[in-house]
Amino acid sequence: MSHILVVDDEPALLRTLRINLQARHYSVLTAATGQEALDSTGQAPPDAIVLDLGLPDFDGVDVIHGIRSTLTVPIIVLTGRADIEDKLRAFDAGADDYVTKPFVVDELLARLRAVLRRPLGGVPSAPEPSARIGPYEIDLGAGTITGPDGPVRLTPTEWKILTLLLANPGRLVPGRQILTEVWGPEAEGNGNYLRVYFSSMRRKLEPDPGRPRHLITEPGIGYRFQP
Repeated sequence: MSHILVVDDEPALLRTLRINLQARHYSVLTAATGQEALDSTGQAPPDAIVLDLGLPDFDGVDVIHGIRSTLTVPIIVLTGRADIEDKLRAFDAGADDYVTKPFVVDELLARLRAVLRRPLGGVPSAPEPSARIGPYEIDLGAGTITGPDGPVRLTPTEWKILTLLLANPGRLVPGRQILTEVWGPEAEGNGNYLRVYFSSMRRKLEPDPGRPRHLITEPGIGYRFQP
């Protein structure tokens, strides 16, 4: 049985998610503040976390940073904030998925199943143990990236996407393939996932994110790593 921590300051939403998750045989803990969430993860680490950004004491992004300092469990953001900047901040902090309110419970549950299927750490096997993207040295075995200004941190999901591209240098990887391998078959139609993640990765790894040289989009088709 997977243990899920749901963090939100809306009592009605907490009740709804608790009922739906327990009906599907999840064990559920709830927290109404960021401090409660951090205390809970410190005492009994869950298998996954569903987290609101608009908490009464801390910004949810700060809570993600706090959780990521000790845990690699999947984090799904569930929030009313729909701006791309909020999404990028959450992904940069370490979120694995982002769902905006109002939402469909079945979709949230499908995304939860998808993140629970992923191996922790997010680094699948690849033909070569190391690679370069411009000035950045990537050690796939150690799960590290070092650039001119020091280490660069990727989220677990970004690692999975990047490793898939690095395993196919110069070759087009269809967007649907990336979605299926990273999120599962339910995500095949969610190309917006990839747009958000690639925007974040380019800001971290491309000298000019608006004119990428290595993480290339083939519009309407897929993505390619150009060495």
